[in-house]
Amino acid sequence: MKIQRQAAVMFASDLPRTIKYWNEQIGFATHGTFLEPPVFAIMERDANFVMLKQLGKEDAIIPYSERNEGLWNAYFWVDDVASLFEELRKRGAVMDYGPCDQPYGVREFAIRDPDQQTIGFGQVLNTANGAPP
Repeated sequence: MKIQRQAAVMFASDLPRTIKYWNEQIGFATHGTFLEPPVFAIMERDANFVMLKQLGKEDAIIPYSERNEGLWNAYFWVDDVASLFEELRKRGAVMDYGPCDQPYGVREFAIRDPDQQTIGFGQVLNTANGAPP
């Protein structure tokens, strides 16, 4: 037995707008949406997933970075962080911080979604620090 996939789950204040951002600025395909207007979506890129859930109008999204500085709402390990950074920059993704080497052995950058949630992307430089290869 093994776990085959995982997905981050993030809220959206305006799900159609957030789906469009994940499609156009981050390059994820819409794997599926549920109900009309959509209240839930599954996004996919390179067999990696994120689930998006429409948040009720009475609720507020508080990005993790507002609760704990530097914390992401979702994180993806990649094999070429420099190329992905350039791709997302050209697509118009809102950059949080540019590529930098972290003490935990990863070169990473982060973007923000329409609700100011942080999405990190990192390439492992040194597996001795416990980062997944």
